[in-house]
Amino acid sequence: MIDTISPVDGRYHSKTQELSAYFSEGALIRYRIIVEVEYLKFLSTMDIINLSASEVDILDQVKASKDLSRVKEIERTTNHDVKAVEYFIKKEVKGKIADDILEFVHFGLTSQDVNNTALPMMLKDGIHKVILPALHKLKTDISDMADKYKAIPLLARTHGQAASPTSLGKEMKVYVDRISKQIKKLETHRYEAKFGGATGNFNAHKVAFPSKDWRKEVDKFISTLDLDRQQYTTQIDQYDNIAEVLQILSRIDTILIDFARDIWTYVSRDFFKQKVIAGEVGSSAMPHKVNPIDFENAEGNLGIARALYNYLAQKLPISRLQRDLTDSTVTRNLGVPLAHSLIAYKSLMKGISKLEVNEVAINTELDNAWPVISEGIQTILRREGFEAPYELLKSFSRGKGRLSKEDFKEFIQRLEVSDDIKEELLLLSPHTYVGYSME
Repeated sequence: MIDTISPVDGRYHSKTQELSAYFSEGALIRYRIIVEVEYLKFLSTMDIINLSASEVDILDQVKASKDLSRVKEIERTTNHDVKAVEYFIKKEVKGKIADDILEFVHFGLTSQDVNNTALPMMLKDGIHKVILPALHKLKTDISDMADKYKAIPLLARTHGQAASPTSLGKEMKVYVDRISKQIKKLETHRYEAKFGGATGNFNAHKVAFPSKDWRKEVDKFISTLDLDRQQYTTQIDQYDNIAEVLQILSRIDTILIDFARDIWTYVSRDFFKQKVIAGEVGSSAMPHKVNPIDFENAEGNLGIARALYNYLAQKLPISRLQRDLTDSTVTRNLGVPLAHSLIAYKSLMKGISKLEVNEVAINTELDNAWPVISEGIQTILRREGFEAPYELLKSFSRGKGRLSKEDFKEFIQRLEVSDDIKEELLLLSPHTYVGYSME
């Protein structure tokens, strides 16, 4: 694998190989064969042709063919990939099914009827069988962090500055919530196919069998593939539906970049330590280091995936008039961003498994952040009708360097409020001023 150009099929092949069943050249050929065979069988249900049970079995055997290199051999002559699939099927069944059925392989179709049905099937299967299981596992790992760390108070930082405390678990729960919403969109998305002849009008179908309601019948056929048929198209898929899927995936990866950067920052602040793996080298020069490489690797791969998702989503819906060929070469890259995403998801899971919370460092930072309770003090004073409490706390706490627990205790004791209010204020602490975050 050291001679491959793409790291997806080289360095990271072990992490991405499960996607090859859905996004390789072989996968594309296999799904095209499925579409052609299922369409031929469907013509039989329409009484356009008459297939016997044994002939259906023979077609199903072709659909299960393993040696697809023969299709590529035919393509070397045809210089047309879909026509090669048609010829392959005819060659495989010739002499095994009635000769008058052979010319109904690819009947009335343009290449894009096959491609634009195969592609959403591939994308749906790849996402549901590989990507979504990985995302669910990653979400579970982050959710476990949320549960495990929910009672650990944490100094929040807005604009990088100390802010009202939160809990470490709640910050993880934010990501669980964000990812969950996008996963649901991905799970419930309905995939669409283009299937309507050379320019989307069923011209050939209607002229050959005008008594058939081809639109209604093909709607049924496409539904058997668990897809919806696009009603108004040119020669090609509208691609808006696929673009929507890619944009969901891009949002998921954007969320996970945010997560990776936050964890990286927590590691840099010593809030998390990383388990030392025997034999691993953290730095080639500094023996003491354990770098957060899993989160850095994930961020890099998520960035590449997101760039490709966004390009594909923006490019595919655009085509000159009824069709140009730019979509053909572009759609062959659908699996590339998914592979980079999968690499990233696995890196994040590995990184999470190596984290160990460092409560000493977290508590030390809270102990040095007493000014964050100023918000709570001035809000209670507002409730009590105290005059200009915000301005008072601003004058006391802003730009004064480190203020201690004793400084705040002395400040509260000087306030002209009742002893009960003072007692209430004295209960405030960076460790307890956490709102509902622990719930």
